[in-house]
Amino acid sequence: MATAPPPHSFDLPDEAATAALAARLGALLRRGDMVALRGDLGAGKTAFARALIRSRTGPGEEVPSPTFTLVQTYDSDPPLWHFDLYRLSGPDEVVELGWEEVRTEGCALVEWPDRLGPLLPPDRFDVELTVTGPTARRAVISGHGRCAARLGDLA
Repeated sequence: MATAPPPHSFDLPDEAATAALAARLGALLRRGDMVALRGDLGAGKTAFARALIRSRTGPGEEVPSPTFTLVQTYDSDPPLWHFDLYRLSGPDEVVELGWEEVRTEGCALVEWPDRLGPLLPPDRFDVELTVTGPTARRAVISGHGRCAARLGDLA
């Protein structure tokens, strides 16, 4: 059994650097992929997702936070679904949001992926964001399952 490549760490001095990294990850996505966005409140999960979405749909795309709607969908190839699971209590509520559909037809960007419980797919990119300064962040990205082989393309 192959071992997963080590995670890649990126120091991001500002939002432009975050957007550039998000675009690089966005270019690697394929149908059925998931990006699990982890980090404390204010760590930049939504900013990262917004930049990734715009890299696939165009810079003028309106990308509101799905905090209250729970999910937003975007036309791209493949389609993108942006989930914010912060307000959910468990995995059963995720299924009602179209989880099975996105897993077969598009790519999922998921804030607060721990709410997925057993629905967390083995094939995914994990992005852990931490605040390192007023505008600076550190992103640690790891690949799991079939996404692991593409992780080297980020370096």
